[in-house]
Amino acid sequence: MPAPLKLTSFGFLHLPQDTEGHPIPPQADRIEDVRDRLRDPAAARDILDLDGLNPRVQAVVLATPGAPELLDNLAAYAALPEGPGPGARHIAIGCAGGRHRAAGLTELLAQALRDRGHHIEVEHLHVHLPRVLATPEHTTTATTAVTEANS
Repeated sequence: MPAPLKLTSFGFLHLPQDTEGHPIPPQADRIEDVRDRLRDPAAARDILDLDGLNPRVQAVVLATPGAPELLDNLAAYAALPEGPGPGARHIAIGCAGGRHRAAGLTELLAQALRDRGHHIEVEHLHVHLPRVLATPEHTTTATTAVTEANS
């Protein structure tokens, strides 16, 4: 049996930082940053306190413009033959806090790949943490770096 494909969701604002204050994402063959690609579904009050493991959140994420195409692209990438290196292919998906977009998209991708016969391991690094509220009083170096990168 081929090695499992590992999927990881994470939140950029919860990551450790390098010496310049930039978040250090998990090691993976592909890191997908969805902060600018997909709008934050947490703005929808009815799912605010839910996370991406909830089917309601997953439905909102999937209905976001660009999400179906991104999901298809990630599934196609996962279907590529494994490279020359050892171990399973690893895809990491990150959003600001890791609770909604990243976790929801990771769950949707895992299900799509399982439906295609792939063996999948899923890890959610930050889905259990409280929502990140970026206010001027709570702005961190990571938040500042993210804000500057998005400007």
